[in-house]
Amino acid sequence: MSEAESIIEFQGVDFTIGATKILDNLNLLINKGETLVLLGESGCGKTTTLKLINRLIEPTGGTVLVENKSTAVWDAIKLRRRIGYVLQEAGLFPHFTIAENVALIPSLENWNEADKKARTAEMLEIVGLHPNKFAARFPHELSGGQRQRVGVARALAANPQILLLDEPFGALDPITRHNLQKEFANLVKRLGKTAVFVTHDLREAMLLGSRIALMDKGKIVLLDTPEDFLKSDEPLVKAYLETVLN
Repeated sequence: MSEAESIIEFQGVDFTIGATKILDNLNLLINKGETLVLLGESGCGKTTTLKLINRLIEPTGGTVLVENKSTAVWDAIKLRRRIGYVLQEAGLFPHFTIAENVALIPSLENWNEADKKARTAEMLEIVGLHPNKFAARFPHELSGGQRQRVGVARALAANPQILLLDEPFGALDPITRHNLQKEFANLVKRLGKTAVFVTHDLREAMLLGSRIALMDKGKIVLLDTPEDFLKSDEPLVKAYLETVLN
């Protein structure tokens, strides 16, 4: 994969809090149209890596590039509005209807009402929630899986090229989680989005990832396709496979 294809790049990135180094000289290219999974146990640096992309936090060393432009140069608000962000609990505003939640970024970008309504209906259809049935509801009236669908619809509403997802299906029951994983994989491929997906679940990483970046102590110890990941002689990979698959 060439640098010309990259949409996100980490160049020697460090992130330190006090005496604790969370990321240590991270170098990574993320290419247009791929789903890169950041895999690892809690504390390995994967969520920190995600938050650096949309400038929720700043690196203490090195440079993060988005669309060949340093995040330090990007206006933080403009950058975040160009990137879809999905959290584990969806992060919906409870006093907003489903339609208002989905239309959040288009509203902030001053889209006209007709365009907002059309886009909201389109996004709800894409995630399998018929707008006539769900648009006027409130988040507490939906199941956990339905709220996660709304979270994905909201992330897609302004047509971002990049999606960041921080264990978005982790709190769901196994059946709902598996169904949403498959639907998400198909959706991202169909829409041609670049996704960076955080998980500690190897099965999820294998299902969703174009490539898997296994992280440990702020470093990437292996970056490979799911097929080659399983063949790796890297000791941490073997330990991970033994722990998760046995």
